[in-house]
Amino acid sequence: MSSLPGFALVVLWLTACSAAADGFVLKKDVKLSSPTVAGAAGPMFVTADQIESTAPNVVVATGNVEARQAGQNFFADWLLYDTTLGFVDARGQVRLEQPALQVSGDSLKFNLNDYSGELIQPVYSLMVQQGRGDKAGGRQGRDAAAVPSLPAQQGRGNAERIDFIDANNSTLTEATYTTCPVDNDDWFLKVGELDIDKTRQVGTAHDATLRFLGVPILYTPWIDFPLNNDRKSGVLAPTFGTTARSGVDIVAPYYLNLAPNYDATLYPRLLSKRGLLLGGEFRYLLNDVGGVNRIDYMANDRALDRSRWDAELNNTYRVSPTTQIGMLYNRVSDDDYFRDFSNQAAFTSVSNLDQEIWLTTQHSNWNAELRAQTFQTLQDSTATTPITPPYARLPQARLSMADTFGPGIEFKLEADATYFSHPTLVEGARVLAYPTLRLPLTNSFGYITPQIGWSSTYYALDNHATQQRITRNLPIVSLDSGVTFDRPFTFGGTDYQQTLEPRAYYVYAPYRDQSAIPVFDTAQLDFGYAQMWTENQFIGGDRINDANQLTLAVTSRFTEAATGLERLQVTLGQRYYFDSQKVTLPGVAPRTSNSTDVLITASGQITHDWYIGGGWQFDTQNGTVIRQNLGTSYRPGQGRVFNLGYNYIAQSTNQIDLSAQWPLAQRWYGMFRYNYSYFDNKLVEGLAGLEYNGGCWLLRGAFQSLATKNEQSTNSFFIQLELNGMGSIGSNPLHVLKQSIPGYLPSNEFSPTSANENYSMP
Repeated sequence: MSSLPGFALVVLWLTACSAAADGFVLKKDVKLSSPTVAGAAGPMFVTADQIESTAPNVVVATGNVEARQAGQNFFADWLLYDTTLGFVDARGQVRLEQPALQVSGDSLKFNLNDYSGELIQPVYSLMVQQGRGDKAGGRQGRDAAAVPSLPAQQGRGNAERIDFIDANNSTLTEATYTTCPVDNDDWFLKVGELDIDKTRQVGTAHDATLRFLGVPILYTPWIDFPLNNDRKSGVLAPTFGTTARSGVDIVAPYYLNLAPNYDATLYPRLLSKRGLLLGGEFRYLLNDVGGVNRIDYMANDRALDRSRWDAELNNTYRVSPTTQIGMLYNRVSDDDYFRDFSNQAAFTSVSNLDQEIWLTTQHSNWNAELRAQTFQTLQDSTATTPITPPYARLPQARLSMADTFGPGIEFKLEADATYFSHPTLVEGARVLAYPTLRLPLTNSFGYITPQIGWSSTYYALDNHATQQRITRNLPIVSLDSGVTFDRPFTFGGTDYQQTLEPRAYYVYAPYRDQSAIPVFDTAQLDFGYAQMWTENQFIGGDRINDANQLTLAVTSRFTEAATGLERLQVTLGQRYYFDSQKVTLPGVAPRTSNSTDVLITASGQITHDWYIGGGWQFDTQNGTVIRQNLGTSYRPGQGRVFNLGYNYIAQSTNQIDLSAQWPLAQRWYGMFRYNYSYFDNKLVEGLAGLEYNGGCWLLRGAFQSLATKNEQSTNSFFIQLELNGMGSIGSNPLHVLKQSIPGYLPSNEFSPTSANENYSMP
């Protein structure tokens, strides 16, 4: 939780304003009405109903006293200025103004020589930037999410007195601070004593109590904070939550601002069902080296009676402007670590953790890479079939070159040499090279691009392989072409531009027997629109398809003539085969048809509020749908979001996904997500939440159920109180809500107009 930003600005401004009072120029007949005077510096102008000298070097101004200097203004009913002693005494409706700050009080006494004095019963208001309490951009553990700062808030408060000790030190007594509007004290911070030290740019509060709806919810006998935007070591806002697998979850981070370019965070984490987990993160950024490294460790998980740990190391070093080296190390103590300690699907579904070191160099026409890579494979104990670990690359060397010469001929070379290692499968080295030449021919309405390449591969395998030396060479020829037709038309009183874009893509690659080649890193591409335009239906280097095929597709776009906004795009495509398939992966039957399924895609912002998107894969031989995904999003305004998605893949996937954020009543918002798999007959993710916007504070709560294994799920509950301009207390559900509900926006981030609109029900 950020602390006391308002008090710091008040005292800084008071000191600056008072110091500038030396050198009055009396102008009884001049009265400036603007609250800001042009100029960075200058004399102070004073006007009043009456200005007189009551003694040598003593000036008294009475009635509507106004003093202005370079954007900072002073008002009072009565003012005495002793030019010899440098003493100012002001009484009656004393008010100090600056563009972002206003302070009023009963009386002010100030010595301009030593900057000492007092302001009695000060009341202030100011603009203060609201943050998220994220240690200036760092993370508080794996599940924290970086959130941008919010718009400036109007802060206000009062005190019994402000004592100015010297130019850099002052003290506020019995002070308060809140961002709630006047006559609304839903929450405020009460401080017995606040010391301001401008030399160290530090404020220190004693006997501080945070009260919410009249109830004290947080107390600290001592806390300090920076007076500027600089980061500072100290305790960050604790977070707490609960999950079914780990119980009550409390994190109390401590931030260490070691230097401007490196810092650290310690975050002890208490889980009631498991024990204490100690975590730490170190970030650094030097001239040529930088990284983020974090380690979590639990000495004894009471639920399992053993230690648990997690390590994430990521570091890079710039050898030269074109060359870098780096390392990435991710490892956990056991297969269930993420399922037990994380509530994000992105982590609970992780199967392989990457561990690698690498060297890269990039130049204008070529780049190269040297890499050694291994993996930790996390098994699902409830799965019937174990996950096969991927091959390690020990090492891998890659070279890529590109150049253009002659009449626009483009040359490209991709080369790779890798040794693949595995504890149970065939091991060996693979060297491949694929140079290509292409000649793009284009004009205003179309293009045609012929390309020819030669793929050459060599394998040196261990004794477990049926053949230890294998060579594969084959040419690959392709021809890509397309034309664009367009026409204007009018619909519903709006002018549109429609295009018709037919495209044809032919590929030829002769058959080579590849049945003796092991599968190191190769899989079959999932058939989709992007994959229709690839030479090889396999990804990786161990299989190159035999191809004699033609892909035909047509796309039509409907675009607003005035704005260029694409309202709708529709594509229809299919691939035709002139020869039967011979090259396959082990255990995969060859294709029996002479054409692929028909693909249809459609998407567009059909109205201001509605977006639609969908794709269909249709088997023309059997008359069945192989794959379809449908999605629509309705967003009529901030805080009003409805998303609907459906995904179907024959014999593997049948899911519906609903999510929404919507106003339920004035200041009340509901959020939910329902992602259900009909194929598995289980809930993949369920989420329900409520958010109440109290104007200067916000309370949100969310319940999440997340599938983590084939037969297991974890339940989590989040509740958070956010005080505008101060910080937040509780477990942070924002990363869960934003990940689960596309378009979700906290109600205190609405623009003022949108917020007013969304408070009213439709």
